[in-house]
Amino acid sequence: MPITAIIPCYNEEAVIERALKSVQFCDEILVVDSHSTDNTVAIARRYNARIIQRDYHYSASQKNWAIPQATHPWIVLLDADEWMEEPLQTEISDTVTSHSPHVAYWINRSNHFMGKRVAHGGWKGDRVIRLFQRDHCRYEDKRVHAEIQCAGSIGQLRHRIEHDTYRGFSAMIRKTDRYTSWAAVDRASRRQVGWIDFTVKPWFAFFRDYILKSGWRDGKRGFISAAHTSWSKFIRAVKIWRIQSGETLTDPQTNKPIKR
Repeated sequence: MPITAIIPCYNEEAVIERALKSVQFCDEILVVDSHSTDNTVAIARRYNARIIQRDYHYSASQKNWAIPQATHPWIVLLDADEWMEEPLQTEISDTVTSHSPHVAYWINRSNHFMGKRVAHGGWKGDRVIRLFQRDHCRYEDKRVHAEIQCAGSIGQLRHRIEHDTYRGFSAMIRKTDRYTSWAAVDRASRRQVGWIDFTVKPWFAFFRDYILKSGWRDGKRGFISAAHTSWSKFIRAVKIWRIQSGETLTDPQTNKPIKR
């Protein structure tokens, strides 16, 4: 069974080549570009990718727009900062050609942070659905951290996707600002935030990741990761409160209001 690889991207010249190299075993590479202004598209063309372009709204919207445009029935989806090693490539090929009873597969993910793989803390046990059938799966309509919803059973692969989450501290802060804004807009209509959201939940997030999940074993990176998760929960709560108070948040990348 042939496979289409989908890679959404915007200004990813620093990392996309690694992702493209890792999906050369696929029969089609579909790069979903949000009008990049760097060399992203030129690099993709060197790997014979089919380029489609669309203004970026949010991740799930972009991916759901791209999925029906895949030529082949099985899809491997990678973010530009992810890649697959040979054992996972082989497992995917074998799974697809074995007439799988499932319509999608969970794949465990190894996260790299500040130049080193993180083995503990909040990212331990991270997994995503990245192999799925085009005609049976779509992302839920959320602006951030949306997962695929499937009309059928979901299996589990043994090997891991590699994910490099860190592109410098300034980029990390910008990404946090953007993701907390999107998450706040997603959650603002659910319930009113209170003091528990400002105090207990951020504190417990740090305690969970650093102590209960042994983030301390990753050294400084584990502490920074746990503190970042705690800070993100606090900032998200503040933004939800501001939305519920009538303030309109602006997307830090596009400088356009984020619609609820």
